[in-house]
Amino acid sequence: MEFHKLRLVFILKVFSVVFFVFLILWYLITKDNRKHIFSYFDTGCVDYKQKDYSRKLNDKIVDYSAAAKLRGIRPCKDDKEIRDKIREGKLVKVNTCQGYVIDKLTYSFPCVTEDSKNLLDEISDRLQEKTSQMGLKGVRFIVTSLTRKTESMKSLRRNNKNASANSPHLYGNAFDISYKRFIVRKWVLTNCDKKFLKDALGEIIWQLKEENKCWATYEKNQSCFHVVAK
Repeated sequence: MEFHKLRLVFILKVFSVVFFVFLILWYLITKDNRKHIFSYFDTGCVDYKQKDYSRKLNDKIVDYSAAAKLRGIRPCKDDKEIRDKIREGKLVKVNTCQGYVIDKLTYSFPCVTEDSKNLLDEISDRLQEKTSQMGLKGVRFIVTSLTRKTESMKSLRRNNKNASANSPHLYGNAFDISYKRFIVRKWVLTNCDKKFLKDALGEIIWQLKEENKCWATYEKNQSCFHVVAK
């Protein structure tokens, strides 16, 4: 009996110490950080009041392919030619980073022209800034396609009716960003969060288009924004 009493006293003391430490930590945490902690576990649907700009991303390849070709590289036949372009500095590698994740690529190679890499980074920076203001931290989008080889186009066109034989992906200055998949530091990503992220990404790309920095197309069938650096 005495043993059980001592055990109960010990448990109560441990609980009191843990509770006391928790109160101290809670006191030390700033109000903004407390808000972020709550937002991490929030499963409610937030009305972000974000406009949808997807339909404004309507550039057609036939209208800009000639200009895109002049701004890009000569199409590469195989991996060796792409590696040669990287070595020559005409293409730069693109790796997963804080702002985006490079998807598992089947028909393209993780590299683009330097201007395209800068554009990709700018989209990432703007999205991080915009979403952090809305309480979403650590947002990363998924890049699903980058520079393609001519030998990959035939097989790709059998599976993707949107794939063009004159695709800007061949010139190294195009990339696709999924508007359905995002990585966020949040316990549950709600449907409202997903819609906001898609529309926020669409707005940023539209702004860059208005700034004459890119051409962009909303590809509904492929669930991505197709972006080409100017």
